[in-house]
Amino acid sequence: MIYFDNSATTQTLPDAARRACRYMTEEFFNPSAAYAAAFSVEKSVNEARAFAASLIGADANEIVYTSGGTESNNAAIFGTVKNCRGKIQIVTTEIEHPSVFETAAAAAKLFNAELTYAPLNPDGTVNIDRLSEVLSQDTAFVSIMHVNNEIGSVNDLDRISAKIRALSPNAVFHSDGVQAFMKVRAKKLPVDLYSVSAHKLHAPKGVGFLYVRNGIRFSGGQIGGGQERNLRSGTTNVPGILGFDTALRAYHANETAWHAQMFRVKSRLYRNLSGLPDVLLNGPSIETGAPHILNLSFLGVRGEVLMHALERYGVLVSTGSACSSKKVGKNRILNALGITGARQEGAIRFSFCPFNTEQEADIASGIIEEQVKLLRRYKRR
Repeated sequence: MIYFDNSATTQTLPDAARRACRYMTEEFFNPSAAYAAAFSVEKSVNEARAFAASLIGADANEIVYTSGGTESNNAAIFGTVKNCRGKIQIVTTEIEHPSVFETAAAAAKLFNAELTYAPLNPDGTVNIDRLSEVLSQDTAFVSIMHVNNEIGSVNDLDRISAKIRALSPNAVFHSDGVQAFMKVRAKKLPVDLYSVSAHKLHAPKGVGFLYVRNGIRFSGGQIGGGQERNLRSGTTNVPGILGFDTALRAYHANETAWHAQMFRVKSRLYRNLSGLPDVLLNGPSIETGAPHILNLSFLGVRGEVLMHALERYGVLVSTGSACSSKKVGKNRILNALGITGARQEGAIRFSFCPFNTEQEADIASGIIEEQVKLLRRYKRR
């Protein structure tokens, strides 16, 4: 099998899985309990929290563990906007993940807020020069993703943050960092809130965190037992958190080499496929996009048909976000960038991990070329 769908999920590292298993079967204690074994577990969780915080230049008490990216995004939006008073404006983009795009729309309706979309460049990044067209003194909340999950465009959060602070000084700035964290380095995040998901980083599913900058008005998410400083109640997911911690430490230790390997595989696959007729790159250039995401359109072929054809040969890819894979209709992200018609119909997303190889890229390229030629012949009949 050649797995090129790592933006959907990744294979858990064996060391991360073993550590999670240890905290399910041996040190299985609830860290909220009042005996020594539980205190030991709580200490391990707090050490993991401090390490995660150090990776983004944050304090440990600014990390709120959640069930993953979707919960983090929901909590960021609702936990902030419900505190706003007076005239409220929410600013986001039309190419956000559904957990931001749909949640922002729901929050705007619930809190009677104005919802505005920031202008985009053709490569999927926010047009910073035109941000002044949508920002105002009434802007209360801004959510702009760090890396787009379908085309790999990378937003300059420093420049965006500076523009927001100048034009909307009272606004809270959130970024969905699910596809960026540990893949696009940021030693100090210029945001108030940042969402992260573990299973994109070779850690178990069902865990993530939300960075919440000290000092902002944030009411949190789930209400109940008061865990996570009363910002996200619910029994602490110790196996998930500590499995995540192991994966994060591996990523940190190998960061430069792993980034370079993902970029090599991405570049090799693009070089192999770009020579085929009627193959177009969607989104940013190979060099400016995230190292692990490549989106190509194969004109004259339906992306879904090609995806299933490749699956028969053990090559797993996608036509877009896993969260939208079962929804019928146009691709919202590509549509917002003016990629329509045959180009949108033939789009395939390839996404890589540090353990993919250039040999896999070569093998996959040969299979893709063969299947594209075959499917184009069938379509012409």
